[in-house]
Amino acid sequence: MSATVTDPRRGRWIPWVFVGAFLVVVSVNAVLIWASVSTFTGVTIGRAYERGRGYDQVLAEAARQDSLGWRAELRLESGVLRVTARDREGLALPGRIEGVLRRPLEGVDLPLEFRATATGAWSAETAAAQRGQWEARLTLWGPGGEPLDIRQRLLVP
Repeated sequence: MSATVTDPRRGRWIPWVFVGAFLVVVSVNAVLIWASVSTFTGVTIGRAYERGRGYDQVLAEAARQDSLGWRAELRLESGVLRVTARDREGLALPGRIEGVLRRPLEGVDLPLEFRATATGAWSAETAAAQRGQWEARLTLWGPGGEPLDIRQRLLVP
């Protein structure tokens, strides 16, 4: 009979391969966990669950506004925000308008003072608006007191 003799040092490195592989996995997971916790939270609006439950009301309001057939156009020209509004037939829409310019990322509101320039046309000074992207959040109150919400992103050069 022949006895096979193996060198005990030959397989000593195999357990260290497993330990090294697990260390790589744990290190990568630690980096991913740190990145996910230290960056954007994913929450874009407070009380998202409650707002989601009331989404049917949001859809009903959007349908009501669509049924009015009113359209508003916003232009930002040399520090002045100009708004024109037309009804379903394309006629100028009388009424009043109010609202703010909001910086989307910072949540900074810049109040706007609108003045009527003609029937269905208003303007507001926006000289205080810094360069960059803004969101116009306006409400147009029509002749019968019906509101129309106007949301549009604008770029201040």
